[in-house]
Amino acid sequence: MTSKTEQNIGYVLAGVLFIVGLLCYTVFAKNPPQEPLRIMFTSTGGKVFFDHKTHFSESGYAFECDMCHHMLEGEGEKPVSCGECHLEDGEDTPKRSDALHTQCIGCHEDSGSGPVDCSACHLR
Repeated sequence: MTSKTEQNIGYVLAGVLFIVGLLCYTVFAKNPPQEPLRIMFTSTGGKVFFDHKTHFSESGYAFECDMCHHMLEGEGEKPVSCGECHLEDGEDTPKRSDALHTQCIGCHEDSGSGPVDCSACHLR
């Protein structure tokens, strides 16, 4: 049997280890990336997974931001998401789904890479 003192030492040690772990988790947390790595679009046809890192990085397709975010004006300007301008109802600008279909499928067809079939992008 353990004595009361040994039991109290165990509780104190567990508390100290918990606090040290919590501090390490908060102090040494990684900063979020500047650009998104992956984006999940939701649509009536099913969710669409977009690997932003593969399209953007030098080891991938090395696209420039303005290839998709066509409204960039200044160097280093942070692009806005497609849904900021291309809304679901799309009265003044093309609907978001139409803009994405034109942009994505058009690029895939022009480059001869990437999916062009609905089921290849739209996940159920």
